[in-house]
Amino acid sequence: MKVLVVEDETPIAEALAYNLRQEGYLATTASTGEDGLRQASANQPDLVILDLMLPGIGGLEVCRMLRKKSSVPIIMLTAKAEETDRVVGLEIGADDYVVKPFSMRELMARVKSVLRRKHAGSSPDDRIEVADIVVDIRRHVATVGGKRVRLTRKEFGLLAHLAANPDQVFTRAAILDRVWGPQAFVEERTVDVHVRWLRQKIESDPSHPRRLVTVRGVGYKLSGEA
Repeated sequence: MKVLVVEDETPIAEALAYNLRQEGYLATTASTGEDGLRQASANQPDLVILDLMLPGIGGLEVCRMLRKKSSVPIIMLTAKAEETDRVVGLEIGADDYVVKPFSMRELMARVKSVLRRKHAGSSPDDRIEVADIVVDIRRHVATVGGKRVRLTRKEFGLLAHLAANPDQVFTRAAILDRVWGPQAFVEERTVDVHVRWLRQKIESDPSHPRRLVTVRGVGYKLSGEA
């Protein structure tokens, strides 16, 4: 698989490219947002590792521009640990984020996880499996621990979306956009209500969820290890 690293700090870019190649990926680098966009268009990478602070076009704008044309997974690198930066990155389409300084082992694990989620989300038989949860898109059937659970259309859509992206955190706004649609006029509180209803059906103890968990200050995710 091809990975594009968009990072203006040469030592970091070279270290990332080296470690990616050691893991068997075809890694290329770009030092500016403009060059990153150019390479992404020309080479169609399977994953982009994107620094937030870039000269010229910044990382957030590069992310927005990539998302307009492609669904390529994006991991953002940022030296900013503030919650707002993480939320903005996720809301505009980043799949994951890593705060500098980071462990190279952790980042390689994130790369594998994001690419694994991409593969799960494009399952050819429309069958998604996450731990003991199975979502059959074609038959509109969901099972937990081998037992069928009856879900409303929106509950099923919410579960299917999160299951296609296990361990990925989605903000309420992102969930509304992808499950209800960008033209839906509903409040973010709607997501909380549906999460609560879904937990009643897939959790053994809804008051202490292990599957559909809250990431405080960000949003929700479906745990791949429940």
